[in-house]
Amino acid sequence: MKLILASGNKGKLREFREILEPLGVEIVSQKDAGFDLDVEETGETFEENAYLKAAAVCAASGLPAVADDSGLCVDALDGAPGVLSARFGGGKAWTDEQKYMYLLEKLEGVTDRSARFVSCIACAFPNGDVLRARGECPGRILEAPEGTGGFGYDPVFAPEGYDASFASLGQQVKNQISHRARALAAFRKELESYAHR
Repeated sequence: MKLILASGNKGKLREFREILEPLGVEIVSQKDAGFDLDVEETGETFEENAYLKAAAVCAASGLPAVADDSGLCVDALDGAPGVLSARFGGGKAWTDEQKYMYLLEKLEGVTDRSARFVSCIACAFPNGDVLRARGECPGRILEAPEGTGGFGYDPVFAPEGYDASFASLGQQVKNQISHRARALAAFRKELESYAHR
């Protein structure tokens, strides 16, 4: 099965491929499929935004499309940055480093540093069928960034049960315990069930 990933994020593309291709699912980037859509994320939830992206790319390409909307929810910030994770602070013009340093500034002096990464996946098919999955990874925000791997807020987030950041733990560990890994595991079950209908 071939799915177009409704995202230009190379980190997401790599993670989708590493987790789904062993199942015989070919993940193709929008660019490789010959077009580039930047879908406006107007939803109020991760689920809504994932569906908006998948449905738009499916409609434009005529092929099944899969999208992930994910973000970091920090308890001390009432769940922010949440669905605005990619636009936190200075918006999309800011680098990942600027965004996570801004987050650390907002948490200066805060003792409750509990947080969770959330990933919601939607897969839209040309016949109108939609598959959905969700995954969460609880953890905490570190006092300072560490590590050079990963992307986004990985350098400042330590998953539950670990003292190191996602950026330090490496891709192999992240692919086993991350929010996206958990959402993809749930999505895999949905996809296998769908394929056998």
